Amino acid sequence: MLNTKICVIYTHRKIGDLIWQLPYIKAISENHQNQIELIVRKQTQAKDIFKDLKYIKEIHYNEFRKGIYYWIDVLKLYIYFKKKSYDFVYILDKVNKPAIASKFAGVKNIIGPGIGSQKLWITNKKKLQNIDKKLNYSEQSQKLLSLNGIKITNLFPELTFNNKTNQNPGRRIAFGVDSSENYKMWFEEMFVDLAEKLNKHKIFDYIYLICGPDKKHVSKKIINYSKKNYFIDCSDRNLVGIINAIKDSSLFIGNNAGPLNLAAALGVKTFGLIANDPVSELIYSRIIPITPDDYKDNVWNRNREGMKKLTVQKVYSEIMSKISSLK
Repeated sequence: MLNTKICVIYTHRKIGDLIWQLPYIKAISENHQNQIELIVRKQTQAKDIFKDLKYIKEIHYNEFRKGIYYWIDVLKLYIYFKKKSYDFVYILDKVNKPAIASKFAGVKNIIGPGIGSQKLWITNKKKLQNIDKKLNYSEQSQKLLSLNGIKITNLFPELTFNNKTNQNPGRRIAFGVDSSENYKMWFEEMFVDLAEKLNKHKIFDYIYLICGPDKKHVSKKIINYSKKNYFIDCSDRNLVGIINAIKDSSLFIGNNAGPLNLAAALGVKTFGLIANDPVSELIYSRIIPITPDDYKDNVWNRNREGMKKLTVQKVYSEIMSKISSLK
């Protein structure tokens, strides 16, 4: 098995979605007793995030585009697969493009969910059914691997990242204050109020405000509204800088977005602020969800105002009940 060449493909662009696939990528590597090569979108920045994962040998970026670019990307994948001569290609979602390219490149083992027309291009006999589209992405990957006899030793994502931390003196925590989907974002003034409550208990000396450059106005609003000097704006940092800030924190409190999943995978005590989207999505994560008292799971509310149902007092009480060791 040591000479077996294995490729794993995941086409979703969000960092959080890719983080959730780590247990299954690792399981494939363990099954073949060899490192895998990974193909993902450039937007995931996987080359930076996964650089210290021993079961990944190489990462290749591919843009899984639609429209007139569809067949251009198929051709690029075909050329890449011919060059690499993979023995196995695993596709962890239901897209056709890598399956088609693998087939024409002569890959003998093309393993995918087989939902929809993808079943015409893959080689595994045991496939998911159309009804399995109702499963979340983690559950689909679990079922795919189970059907193909691959054991998963740990369902929770774990991420190793070896850059230096301890960037600032004192006790540090992190607030994940943005999201690519605005309706998932807790309001800025609520983060300020939460900080004031936690500060009374001397939980921190500094708070990293974790957000991307496109949401710099969010971190600035929090700082201006608070008028406190304990906030550290991380909106200008690159992804490595963001990860270092998260690792440098004793706890992470944030919206349901990529940094929340990063924090949990990095082993930081992580609290997710969930009011407008399904908390069941986090079942295979070490994220501790905090929801409103009248919360109903598996209901989407795309109005940000719904986040106000998750009160500062509820979040504060939930956190304080679980962090006595940090006081």
